Amino acid sequence: MFGIPGKQAVTMTPAAAEQIMLLMQRDAHEGLRIGIKKGGCAGMEYTMEYVKNIDPHDEVVEQEGARVMIAPMAQMFLFGTEIDYKTSLLESGFVFNNPNVTEACGCGESIKFADT
Repeated sequence: MFGIPGKQAVTMTPAAAEQIMLLMQRDAHEGLRIGIKKGGCAGMEYTMEYVKNIDPHDEVVEQEGARVMIAPMAQMFLFGTEIDYKTSLLESGFVFNNPNVTEACGCGESIKFADT
């Protein structure tokens, strides 16, 4: 929808692709849908959910066997984002390196985009 021909909307690091593939194999999911919703102290939050059926309006990105779907309303906010998966002593989870983000809250759970 908001893509550039020949360029994927988002990319995944090898660590993220591996984790997404593991999640897809569990319960035979088609992939993960990524979206944006209002919330958090900075105004917006990322969402992720398992997908059993691909919505024809989703942007589908496949890389190294992993598949993510981008919800239509989130496509313009996520274009150019790199999805990573980090593991530390206390936590593990997906990290979004999004060039469209102008601010993030101190806890790292919510983000803000430039006013358009």
